[in-house]
Amino acid sequence: MFGLLRARLIVAALALGAVLPLSAHDLWIEPTTFSPEIGQVIGVKLRVGVDLVGEPMPRYTALIDQFVSVTAAGRQALAGRERGDPAGELQARVPGLGVVGYHSKPSRLELPAEQFDAYLREEGLDDILALRNGGDARFVGTREQFFRCAKSLLLVGAPNEAQSDRVLGFPLELVAERNPYATGASVDLPVRLTFEGRPLAGALVVALRRTDAIERHAVRTDSDGRVRLQLRGGGMWLIKAVHMVPAPGDSGADWSSYWASLTFKPGDSGMRSGR
Repeated sequence: MFGLLRARLIVAALALGAVLPLSAHDLWIEPTTFSPEIGQVIGVKLRVGVDLVGEPMPRYTALIDQFVSVTAAGRQALAGRERGDPAGELQARVPGLGVVGYHSKPSRLELPAEQFDAYLREEGLDDILALRNGGDARFVGTREQFFRCAKSLLLVGAPNEAQSDRVLGFPLELVAERNPYATGASVDLPVRLTFEGRPLAGALVVALRRTDAIERHAVRTDSDGRVRLQLRGGGMWLIKAVHMVPAPGDSGADWSSYWASLTFKPGDSGMRSGR
């Protein structure tokens, strides 16, 4: 209940142009359907919250860097009504696996030092925590600019094992290297995490399912930026990762954080994770 209340406050603050802490809050894409029919119009909802319990994030054009869909027909920007929910919409025109992506412009926040360190621990940002505790004055500050890099996979028609996720070119990006809609029970789904187009090693990747979001499956990427997630089907999944680096000197921030998410909704039942 407390997490949901904080999510509501965050959305209200963004509507007013204010800055509030977003630590431990995810942003994900939740379409009105993950499996549209040809010709169907899909509402692309943005949600912010915790444990897949979220509040609507309306469309704010000033926050959008890219809001796109990519299918066999090409890449297109998603239109939408300002402050509307869903934040965008598209029409399913061709069969196959499609990708919807949202990349935000930077937003700002600043936390007290203790809360900032707690947030770093919660998100598995151990390298940044080590920098802050290393005694170097350059890393003491807690002013942060953060970017959202959210994706969702939609399937039109029958699944095809030959089809896979597409790289959208976001700064931090989760890429499913197999079609999750074409995998059966107990099939490994390799997922790759990249930062600025290069594999990101040692990053914490977390997967959770709406029906049992309290149970998290967490694993760090290998030297190629990969993890394997063994699907057992079932409901909507959120895969997420956070990466932080020292901010550019002219940004007015101490840190730049990037929040990646990937959602999809295959058949039925659970999941395990591992290298």
